[in-house]
Amino acid sequence: MYRKFIATITAVSIAITGLSATFATAGESDRDLARIAIGVLGIAIVGKIIHDNNKRNESRDQVVSRQKVEPAPVYRAPRIEQRHEVQPRPLPRGYGHNNQHRQQDSKLLPQNCFKSYETRRGQVLMFGSRCLQQHYRYANRLPQHCAQQIRTRQGNRFGYDARCLRGAGYRLARG
Repeated sequence: MYRKFIATITAVSIAITGLSATFATAGESDRDLARIAIGVLGIAIVGKIIHDNNKRNESRDQVVSRQKVEPAPVYRAPRIEQRHEVQPRPLPRGYGHNNQHRQQDSKLLPQNCFKSYETRRGQVLMFGSRCLQQHYRYANRLPQHCAQQIRTRQGNRFGYDARCLRGAGYRLARG
């Protein structure tokens, strides 16, 4: 679009300059100088408009290029320091055999503490808290995330959810 505009302005200015040169006589030199000055002035104005337009386009290109050059942020995983693990001391002789039996016994829950309660939401199977305190030696070591309180017709009951305890490795003692 600009090329057609520039070509038109250039053609008009050359035509005006050519016409003024053909009709020139000895007494019209002042008019000729004025016409030449107007032609040069017209060309200068068109050149200035083109120059400003090019300058604006360059500044837009620079803004766009700045936006493209900036790199995207890069995620880097945090550094994890390696820690040296301390090895535990070996157990004394004969300790491991008896300790394994104690651990197995500590995971066996008494049968008489296993109860079924009816609630509004249905049947709940659990080990009563008070019963476990009286009949189970390791009641204080039971996982607290299995502890629960339920509401029955006889009132609130405290205990440990049977499924949760089974998931933690506890079993019902047989016998």
